[in-house]
Amino acid sequence: MRRFSIAVVAAVTLGTALSSVPAQAHPGRPSPGLAHCAADVCHFDVPPGTYDVRVVVGGASASATSISGETRRALLPETAAPAGKHVTRGFTVNVRTPEGEPTGPEGTPGLDLRIGGSAPALADIRVTPARHTRQIFLVGDSTVCDQSGDPYSGWGQQLPQYLREGVSVANYADSGESTVSYLGNPRLWATVRPLIRPGDLVLVQLAHNDKTTDGATYRANLETLVAGVRARGGQPVLVTPIVRRWFNPDGTLNNGTALLVNGLGVDHPAVTRSVAAARDVPLIDLTAKTKALVESLGVEGSKALYLYNEARDNTHTSVRGATAYAGLVRDELVTRHLVPKGRVRVG
Repeated sequence: MRRFSIAVVAAVTLGTALSSVPAQAHPGRPSPGLAHCAADVCHFDVPPGTYDVRVVVGGASASATSISGETRRALLPETAAPAGKHVTRGFTVNVRTPEGEPTGPEGTPGLDLRIGGSAPALADIRVTPARHTRQIFLVGDSTVCDQSGDPYSGWGQQLPQYLREGVSVANYADSGESTVSYLGNPRLWATVRPLIRPGDLVLVQLAHNDKTTDGATYRANLETLVAGVRARGGQPVLVTPIVRRWFNPDGTLNNGTALLVNGLGVDHPAVTRSVAAARDVPLIDLTAKTKALVESLGVEGSKALYLYNEARDNTHTSVRGATAYAGLVRDELVTRHLVPKGRVRVG
């Protein structure tokens, strides 16, 4: 059983006002922020918006604390603190309704943060409205989205843990969507587009469900998304789809099923690369990156990245796989100077 350490605090009336606490915890002095916490969950009664979260972890014993929030989003990776020491970390979180997939249930109002890790110890927490935040919007399918149920996880669900305070992820990926359905559903593109502000990034990975979309339509849909982002002053980024774990006898993934070539012969990654080049759009070639990783792990080793062992599923990723793929996206964001290196967590 994991042990969970949290200070005992005086009773504080909870309301819509956000807690304001010192940047460092003071031994013997109660933290108003911890009044929002019970057991391993902290709840803040705030409206939809973007919020900076500052936490202090550590205690009398050596500890290792992680934080997730809302619909299973990884917000802070496991952070170690030596015995008797405190470590301060910050991140920015997007609070929205619905809190997970755009076509899913509304979820719980406010901001919910879950304290985890192998030896959790939360000494202090502060939540304040974010003033200067760059948003990363995600447009995608089930391999990207905030999956509601374990063991499923999209790479967009794991991406926030790689970002520091000042950059947040607004994950509007939705299960089962193609370029056609994403543009056509008023709860998707028509909802996302007005939210984009100048300077925001919009990462687009749609292909897995474009099984019957012809090449001309697929290209036109990507171009529509690119134009829509630019019209709002945002920065579009095209992302080729993650591979399906579908091996050839020789241990490679060089086949249409693995590399997202649909039944009409449309090579989705190739079309995405072509649109990126023609429209001068930054490209994250996640197909190539995930192919290299899966092949390097081999038939057996790569099973853990997907849900093969749980459901014989070679398309959807586990938490481990989604975390690894989110790390690849993080690396590309830095390499292509889309996010400053100082705004990401490495390692």
